[in-house]
This record gives sequence, structure tokens and C-alpha cells, in this order.
Amino acid sequence: MYLSDPMVSVIVPVYNAESTLRRCADSILEQSYPDLELILVDDGSKDASPLICDSYMQKDARVRVIHKPNSGASATRNLGIAEARGHYLQFVDSDDWLTPDATEKLVAAAEAHQADLVIADFYRVSGKLVASKHRVMPVGVMTRREYASKMMENPASFYYGVLWNKLYRRDLVVQHHLEMNPALRICEDFMFNLEYLRVARYIVAVPSPVYYYVRTKNSIVSQTYGMTTLKIRLAAFDEYKQFYMDVLDEKAYQKARLKVYRFLVDVAMDGVVLPKPAPGTRSLKAADSPETLDDDWDL
Repeated sequence: MYLSDPMVSVIVPVYNAESTLRRCADSILEQSYPDLELILVDDGSKDASPLICDSYMQKDARVRVIHKPNSGASATRNLGIAEARGHYLQFVDSDDWLTPDATEKLVAAAEAHQADLVIADFYRVSGKLVASKHRVMPVGVMTRREYASKMMENPASFYYGVLWNKLYRRDLVVQHHLEMNPALRICEDFMFNLEYLRVARYIVAVPSPVYYYVRTKNSIVSQTYGMTTLKIRLAAFDEYKQFYMDVLDEKAYQKARLKVYRFLVDVAMDGVVLPKPAPGTRSLKAADSPETLDDDWDL
């Protein structure tokens, strides 16, 4: 059963994002898709972000704003999920932005194939350079097992682990009580995706990029690798291993277990080295950004 223009709840966690928040919000509100709501969840920002959020709510009825004490990205996204009214959930980080037809493409793929999860390629922005990752899965519907097999080829890829290049069914999230773990400061999106995949039947890939991911200095933090960080990464590895054993079965897992072990090394090094520009990297153009993009914004 297909829905006619089902509502999409776009959830944006906001924390001290005054320099990029307008670009992000404008890219969402200027989407070609007609039926969406924008939920801005301010996580106790200390800059002008709360005022910017409120200004958008005052001028656009599709915007809702929630102000809360600072408690981290996981709790902030969970509150956004709890307040969402849409049939689908879409997540955007406040320093990133969408292509003009991102939501339309994701919903069209979900509705055409009755998919529980839609995944798309994305652009990676570093300074004034932008490159597509080109990690697109085969066009067409995949079962959970087929998707897991593709994940095994590159288990630590952003393509699979992040929230923001995907579209989720809200009823599945609510029905199965899925949420981000507030105790985790890293890997929380990855763990959420694994839990969601356990209840998703069909997955479809969109072959074109729909999202601009900005790799900023703030996101490349110095890693201390204390015991807490190590325990979280080991827990993520254990969850990944168990997921594959459950979905692929013991024999299939044993056949590809070295790739899962490689995942542990990859996540341990995540964020330490900024990769060199990929083949096909180009300069960021005005066409990549909303019309309101200001030169003062940090790209």
C-alpha cells in the first residue's frame, strides 16, 4: 500500500551551530518534497542558535523547536523522534545540508519499493573541496541478508554507519522501541542502524548523492582512547559480530570474519587521519549550496 506524499519528519539536533544553522534549515525548507516538518532540537546551546531556531518557527509553520538542557546528541535525537509526526524519519546534522531534491528522492524510492530503509550516496565537503563517495549499492530492493552481505565488503564505511544518508519508517522505530543510546558518545548512530536493520525487511539504495557532509575541525577531535572509549568501540564490534551471525548465519560469518575483525581496527582509527581528496574531487560551487548561502559560513 502506497501513501500519497507521506509526511517526513526531518530531525536536526542543534548545539552551538549559529554559523551553519541557517544554511542547514534553508536546505530543508526549500526541498522539492511538499509534505515535511522540520524539528529543531536545541541541546542547550550557548550561542545564538536558540534565537535562530525560534526565528524559523515564527516564519514557517512547518518548523517546530524544542529547547532542552545539554545532554548530548543521542538524547537530543531521541527527543526529536518522540516528537515526530511523520510517516518517515530523516536526520540532518546542523553543519551539513541537503540537495534540493533529497527528501523527494528518498521518499520516492521508499514508496516505489515499499522499502523499510532507503540509503543514498553523499558528498563529502572538506574546505572548498567536495567529492562524492560513490559507495552506492546495486539499484533495486535488497533483503536484510543481501544488505548485510554488501555491508561486509566495507564494514566501517560512513555509508552504512551514519544516520543522515538514510530514510527510516517511524512506525518501525516506535513499535520496536528503538532509540539512540544516551550513554554512548561515539558509535551511537552505528548501533541504532544495526538495531533498525534487525526489524527492516527490505532496503533500497538511491544511486545519486543527496547530502553534503561537512568534515569540520570541530568534528576531527583529538582522540584520547581512554578505557571508556575503548569499551564503547569493543561493544560496537561485539554488536556488529552478533548482527552478522544472526543475519548471515554462523557459516557465512566465519567465511568473512576477517572483514569484521578489520572493522575493529577501522573504528579504532576513526577520526584520526583526514583522508586525501578522492578521485573526482572538485571545488565547491555556488550550485551546491542553498541560494541564501553566505560567504561567512564555514565550508
